[in-house]
Amino acid sequence: MNSSDILDPKIPGSDIVAKGLDDIRNGRISAYALLLHVAAPRLKRLAIDIPTLPGVKNPEDVPYEHQLYELIKGAGGHGFYNALCNRISSFASALEARKSHKE
Repeated sequence: MNSSDILDPKIPGSDIVAKGLDDIRNGRISAYALLLHVAAPRLKRLAIDIPTLPGVKNPEDVPYEHQLYELIKGAGGHGFYNALCNRISSFASALEARKSHKE
């Protein structure tokens, strides 16, 4: 999967992936950066490697999902968390469909 596929605005959720990657590159712990870490195993299967974000707690001690929720709990918490998870899932599903269509 190349970067133009990943950042294609026609793919739902590509905007939050772009924001998350930008935050990771700039060392910012944000909801979008943590969301990419939550989704990293699925994204890795799509040949998208998520760089490690310095300052994030070890996921064996505090899972990325918990770190994300802790970060956003004051911003509408549960609903925002679910919306983010749905967006990254839509993104991955769209890439999976695109990939299988190309094969």
